[in-house]
Amino acid sequence: MAQVELIMPKMGESVAEATIIKWLKKEGDKIASDEIVLEIATDKVDSEIPSTAEGTLIKRLFNEGDVVQVGKAIAIISTDATAVVEAAPAVKTPAKENVVVQKEVATVAVENVIAIERNSSSGKFYSPLVRNIAKAEGIAMNELETIAGSGANGRVTKNDILAYIPNKGKQTGTVQTPPPSQPQVVSSNGTATHSKPAVSASAGDEIIEMDRMRKLIADHMLMSKHTSPHVTSFVEADVTNVVKWRERVKANFEKREGEKLTFTPIFIEALARAIKDFPMINISVDGTKIIKRKNINIGMATALPSGNLIVPVIRNADTLNLVGLTKQVNDLAHRARTGKLTPDDIAGGTYTISNVGSFGNVMGTPIINQPQVAIMAVGVIKKKPAVIETKDGDLIGIRHFMFLSHSYDHRVVDGSLGGQFVRRVADYLEQWDVNREF
Repeated sequence: MAQVELIMPKMGESVAEATIIKWLKKEGDKIASDEIVLEIATDKVDSEIPSTAEGTLIKRLFNEGDVVQVGKAIAIISTDATAVVEAAPAVKTPAKENVVVQKEVATVAVENVIAIERNSSSGKFYSPLVRNIAKAEGIAMNELETIAGSGANGRVTKNDILAYIPNKGKQTGTVQTPPPSQPQVVSSNGTATHSKPAVSASAGDEIIEMDRMRKLIADHMLMSKHTSPHVTSFVEADVTNVVKWRERVKANFEKREGEKLTFTPIFIEALARAIKDFPMINISVDGTKIIKRKNINIGMATALPSGNLIVPVIRNADTLNLVGLTKQVNDLAHRARTGKLTPDDIAGGTYTISNVGSFGNVMGTPIINQPQVAIMAVGVIKKKPAVIETKDGDLIGIRHFMFLSHSYDHRVVDGSLGGQFVRRVADYLEQWDVNREF
């Protein structure tokens, strides 16, 4: 019979693996070409995998929860209409990947009693391979939690756990015994860190399990705060000219371009100009090396209907005019809210903007979107009385003001650069030409 392998497709430049969330087809089910067979999740977005051929699903090569490398076969489809489904053998990982060293009988007994969950209480995801190694080595869940992960969003990889095993149980330096109210754990490098406080539920409390995206967000935010020493600078900008100009042109803009003109593309244009003036804001850190980015790819934090957050990216924002920026902003925002973003849509960002003003907030202190080194939050625009300087003297008038909050990684961005940058963005907004054509 003719058989076709269903391959885990490439889903973006930065995506090397995906987790199988749910199989939608059982072995023996008939499948049409392009019919959805399973749902997968990457560190970026969730996706659906369609069949590349019409036939019968005769074997599923991986189980739900398994992490599969891009390019690997995940199922076998028979294109023979008379295909008979044979009982598929249990999915097994090659022995050389499952076992680090040969174990004695006593170790096997430990493997049977240690339970390693796919997701920890802190939201960390552990692949089947890592869980198998942990079981074989007698590493309990609470010990696994202390291993620093080098994978995406701090995920513990095979290399991380193999590097930890030789030093398992060893400590360096002196660790003081904490008081009962502040329990401590020892990380793989011997340093003492505070464990999470115990949380109890009271009568009437509702317990809500985080969904997968919220767990990823939580893990990413925690990792960012541990990675970068955050500093935030604030500037108040007079954006009266921007407000008046937008009010004057927005109707004609929508009529001509078929797009609503929001403030977001205006802010992004000012950001892109300021980044060109201060290119050392557009960097990443790799150990002791600084990677200076050539392209200016600006991510825009977007709230989803579920309450979660995603950051689609406008690539080469400095090369787009205001019309092009508006079209990209509106398209990405729409596809984010309807779940139609691709992994590439949210990859490769070099700087991020978050519009907290859309929720009526005056300002915010955003957390850096790693591996970037800075992020800006723009607050709500409010009318205020202000002193206006004229050739005939000072006057009191009503102006439109907003706060810009710039959080940056103090390892590589000092207060001088961080402060000058946010001031430059404000300058571009304050100097907006009210007679500008679009």
